[in-house]
Amino acid sequence: MFQLGMVPPEASVVYRFGSVALLMFLWALLKGHRFRFSAKEHLLMALQGACLFSINFLFIYNSAFYLSTGLVSVVFSTASIMTLLLNALLLKIRPAPRVLIGACLGALGILVIFWPELEGFSPAGGSGLGLLLSLAGTACFSLGGMVSARSQAAGISVQEGMPWAMLYGTLLLCVYMVITGTKFSFDPRLPYVASLLYLVIFATLVGFAAYFALLRRVNPERASYVTVLIPLVALALSTLFEGYQWTLLAGLGVVLILVGNVLVLGRPKAAAD
Repeated sequence: MFQLGMVPPEASVVYRFGSVALLMFLWALLKGHRFRFSAKEHLLMALQGACLFSINFLFIYNSAFYLSTGLVSVVFSTASIMTLLLNALLLKIRPAPRVLIGACLGALGILVIFWPELEGFSPAGGSGLGLLLSLAGTACFSLGGMVSARSQAAGISVQEGMPWAMLYGTLLLCVYMVITGTKFSFDPRLPYVASLLYLVIFATLVGFAAYFALLRRVNPERASYVTVLIPLVALALSTLFEGYQWTLLAGLGVVLILVGNVLVLGRPKAAAD
């Protein structure tokens, strides 16, 4: 929430991932990791960077101009469901009935939360536009997780691939800013600087490293389980700092999304025995 205001969201994302990419390249240099990759490997890392460190954040940051950060996080928590749908569309992986029910519950949860705004839905403005942007950002994140899993399966480690992916994502945003005439402004006030440092160190260096490590052990759908508890924390913060007003529909919608994620990600009984 402190990242929105004087600084364009595109610039905030550039500062965030540009800083992390530099730190990770320095670390890779000290540790003697490889820097040479094939053109196909660079293409995978560039696609990963576009989905995880560029386009998705551009959508998410801009959606926060129309929705509270808590509601944006509620939509983002459906990443596991979005990954399931992308696997079905792109990889022709048919979901189990239990998983399909979970996906439907997640979609219903979003519909319930946004129902008051959707009654007067207009894609050109307000909460309708915010919902579309946040859904687009979530889809990009899910696609990025699938690409990351493919990259690691191809032998590109997190330590080697992540700095390149962040660099490509940062460069893509820089090109976008130049084309659109967006200024590289900076807010020197403590709230912005402190929140940026938090995002660089904890949300990015620690958070994404843990997420990619999880991808090595489980498939992208289960790795996306880390997004399930995000709306509870984000809505609590939004209630405290942004004056978000809870309603019965909002509470019901969050419950439906959480139950949907549990169904999508939980083990079948036969597999657990």
